[in-house]
Amino acid sequence: MIRGSIVALVTPMHSGSLDIDWGALEKLVEWHIEQGTNSIVAVGTTGESATLDVSEHSAVIRAVVEQVAGRIPVIAGTGANSTREAIELTKAAKEAGADACLLVTPYYNKPTQEGLYLHHKAIAEAVAIDQILYNVPGRTACDMQTETVLRLSAIENIVGIKEATGDLQRAEQLIAQCPADFAVYSGDDHTARELMLLGGSGDISVTANVAPKLMSEMCAAALAGDSALATELDGQLMGLHDAMFVEANPIPVKWAVSQLGLMENSLRLPMTALSDQHHQQVAAALSDAQLI
Repeated sequence: MIRGSIVALVTPMHSGSLDIDWGALEKLVEWHIEQGTNSIVAVGTTGESATLDVSEHSAVIRAVVEQVAGRIPVIAGTGANSTREAIELTKAAKEAGADACLLVTPYYNKPTQEGLYLHHKAIAEAVAIDQILYNVPGRTACDMQTETVLRLSAIENIVGIKEATGDLQRAEQLIAQCPADFAVYSGDDHTARELMLLGGSGDISVTANVAPKLMSEMCAAALAGDSALATELDGQLMGLHDAMFVEANPIPVKWAVSQLGLMENSLRLPMTALSDQHHQQVAAALSDAQLI
């Protein structure tokens, strides 16, 4: 089971052309491994999956897998609102050597709970790789209910869920009712510590892009049941948790990573650079966490 601090990695791009910056991507991967990140999600929401075409999407996954070279697990974001496309991306991720795939609930087309079940069942049956469900209704307008998760958890290669609602009562229900080997991950940095102390397996994190060492230490403490230490470390991160969402993800986090000198601050439309009015808050959060 993949556990701990799992960074939802940004995808660096060159300013001007907005082509993928492969050198910066390599640098980011090495930095995360050095800093203690436990696993990397390549091309999730934070990785701008919505603006990468299929060939780029697959190429970034391959590049991350090759750079990691087995040192930590790589989870590939392969969700789509077309079941056929999700299968295509998941097959490509398996061929690239990813350890698991992260599949967001189909966005925009608003399937029923039965549609969600059949969608994820079809992908699991089509591709023999570990698959993690991803529920983030604030972005998708589609909420996977606990009963649907329980049904899907019975499928052998559906091994976990990224629960990004921030609803700790729901997370506690999932932890209690799903099989013991089914991982429940936080997808909400603000409540991740509490979810792990309830028995969750880790945090698929935006904040980890800028504070990987501190996030890894906080997750390790929470997973060990050390509430006092986890709370102390999370207190140092709380300003960052807030700052990373002053505008839509990944706008603030890309600006923040650029301030660390790790990449250029470039996003593809329709995403735009962080508004000037938020620079001070994000910079202050980085300074308070002793990152700059």
